[in-house]
Amino acid sequence: MSGKTRTRKDFNLGFDKVIHWCKSFPFQDPEFYEFLKEHDKELLQFSDDDVDEDVGTDTEDGDLQLDEEASEDEIQEKEQKSSKEVITTSMVDLWCKSIQESGSLSAVRSLMRAFRTACHYGDDGGNESMAKLSVMSSTVFNKIMLTVLTEMDRILRNLLKLPASGGKKETITDLVATKHWKSHGHLVKSYLGNALHVLNQMTDTEMISFTLRRLKYSLLFLAAFPSLLRKYIKVVLHFWGTGGGALPVVSFLFMRDLCIRIGSGCIDECFKGIYKAYVLNCHFVNAVKLKHIRFLGNCVIELLGVDLPTAYQHAFTYIRQLATILREALNTKTKESFRKVYEWKFINCLELWTGAICAYSSESDFKQLAYPLTQIISGVARLVPTARYFPLRLRCVRMLNQIAASTHSFIPVSMLLLDMLEMKELNRPPTGGVGKAVDLHSILKVSKLTLKTRAFQEACVISVVEELAEHLAQWSYSVAFLELSFIPLVRLRSFCKSTKVERFRKEMRQLIRQIEASSDYVNGKRLSISFFPNDPAAASFLEDEKKSASSALSKYVMTLRQRAEQKNNSLMESSVLVGEESSKFGNEISESDEEDARKNVDGAVVFSSSWLPGNDSKIKQPTETKRKRKKQRKEKAIDDDVVEDLVLSSDEDVPPSHSPSARKNDDTDDSPPKQKRKHRSTGLKG
Repeated sequence: MSGKTRTRKDFNLGFDKVIHWCKSFPFQDPEFYEFLKEHDKELLQFSDDDVDEDVGTDTEDGDLQLDEEASEDEIQEKEQKSSKEVITTSMVDLWCKSIQESGSLSAVRSLMRAFRTACHYGDDGGNESMAKLSVMSSTVFNKIMLTVLTEMDRILRNLLKLPASGGKKETITDLVATKHWKSHGHLVKSYLGNALHVLNQMTDTEMISFTLRRLKYSLLFLAAFPSLLRKYIKVVLHFWGTGGGALPVVSFLFMRDLCIRIGSGCIDECFKGIYKAYVLNCHFVNAVKLKHIRFLGNCVIELLGVDLPTAYQHAFTYIRQLATILREALNTKTKESFRKVYEWKFINCLELWTGAICAYSSESDFKQLAYPLTQIISGVARLVPTARYFPLRLRCVRMLNQIAASTHSFIPVSMLLLDMLEMKELNRPPTGGVGKAVDLHSILKVSKLTLKTRAFQEACVISVVEELAEHLAQWSYSVAFLELSFIPLVRLRSFCKSTKVERFRKEMRQLIRQIEASSDYVNGKRLSISFFPNDPAAASFLEDEKKSASSALSKYVMTLRQRAEQKNNSLMESSVLVGEESSKFGNEISESDEEDARKNVDGAVVFSSSWLPGNDSKIKQPTETKRKRKKQRKEKAIDDDVVEDLVLSSDEDVPPSHSPSARKNDDTDDSPPKQKRKHRSTGLKG
């Protein structure tokens, strides 16, 4: 007897024992039998009709192998045909009605099976429990997706006896040990896992945004599934960094609620991930991208406010990394080390932490980071003191002025600005002509040709006047303003005498007059006081005038700000659209949950297209090569439940000849979702 025949007979003997045990099962455990009979009758429908015992033993080994393979193929085809069930929109409506009226658990399970089938439509993975689906109508897909995303959170909360909204991590921690979770916890995992799978397949930003808005109400359940939680964080960070339209805002709101509700289980990973995503978006900056980067920075600062003690630890680590890079440049003094400092990635990180310290300067922890960050910014400004890096130096001065204003600390920035006025590039006649208008806010370095133009000289001198006025206006109410403004006045008068450009001389004279007026006012008030400069009472000197900003220098600064704003608007005319989108992002951050719920009404509009998972409508080629198919991602089913295969259909079925080809998907554990957009994937790592 051959080995294969012996194995088949052993299998039949074992199968007979299983059949005998199943027949005696109702008498051995009647309570569990009644439970299965009520909730899942399919498990009790077990017979030996499909077992084929008609295998001969007198054939040759080669023929026997072919016969066995043929019989197995026939059995698989029969099983697939018998297990498939056609779903229509009327069936979905019937399930929903049954759930709403009687809370039918079987209807919930049927709806979840349909949802899983819809999310995995077009998959060509190795999951044996899901056969290839031949036909699927976009009408049924849209109906299932809209119904489940809109109603499933309410259904699950009712089954688990949870409040209609809200909740903290402790709520889920206590729930996991209850019988409700043991009975219905797999439905929660199936819902979140399959929703994550279809998110990886979506390409439309509005569809992704709507899905995330609805999933935001159920993100509390992720506390019970750490692996799913990490995958959601990775996917949301990818959408936040590379998405278009309102998707970055929706992704950020999802991530912020995740940190608020789950807390320590995900805050560290979210802080690290969002900082890495921000850095990846800051490699290259121009006038068009600058506002979007500012929006991303505002999101990071907002997220840090969720847990300031934890945020301080991360801020300390990342600021120390910046200090290490600067120290290496100061010690080695090579072009490569200078390039690491004088690049957009480094400067944008400095601006990010400057914004964070200014936003949370009232907190004792973050205020302590102001001093090391100030030292780093000052070192960056002085690293390469040449005229070509004037734009970078001015950015550093602006950051120092912001830190000084928010922390009420004196930072000596006047020397950084006055040194610029004494460089030869601003004191000799321009040899490069008038030149084009220079936007110093969107560049770090100017070319040698631009350095010789009159436009560059004017932009630098006006910027020096603006920043020096900002710096002195902060201290124009100090009792020591007379001494503080003495050296700047001397050097400004010297520049007026040396410069041959009448416009520069006019700007400087106007600034000098405002400084002298403020100095005389402070000096007159100082004659009537009786305390010493080191007396604590000096802090209240001219406090009322400071609140009303009534000094001559403060009023002059307001005029300079208006002029600078008008100039920036004229330079940004070519990127008005981006500016509008960025301002729109800022407005949407402050939206309440009620406003967010109102937007969910548009779900029927979002899920009204003909898009299906595994069918990228943006690709016009009817066929794909094997090489392209191998490059497409694979996505395994996260839910471990084995459900019967369903065929989705409706009254508007697509003909079989137009059914989309099955798409190969990859595992999502370590790779972000792929979208058919112009944005390059960031490749974030958790």
